[in-house]
Amino acid sequence: MLTQREVIRPSADLRNHYNEISRQCREDNEAVIITVNGRGDTVSLSYEEYKRMKARIELLEILAEADEDVKYGRVGPVKETFDDLRSILKGGPEGKI
Repeated sequence: MLTQREVIRPSADLRNHYNEISRQCREDNEAVIITVNGRGDTVSLSYEEYKRMKARIELLEILAEADEDVKYGRVGPVKETFDDLRSILKGGPEGKI
């Protein structure tokens, strides 16, 4: 798994060096931690990294739900499940959302 590099900058740098912070996020793939009075306050990252992070979180949530379904026996036969998925993908009666 790719580790996001982090850089710590004071909040005054947002006002005085925004373009540099923006470039760090986009080009250097760094998360910039903004501090206020020496304590972490906010984090800035590129929009592309934000979208990737959000997609990973959504996938992890789906996998956690699936894991819980298995744990509590909320499962069905594999063939039936894949038949339902194929029908949904083809736009069949079950696929109408």
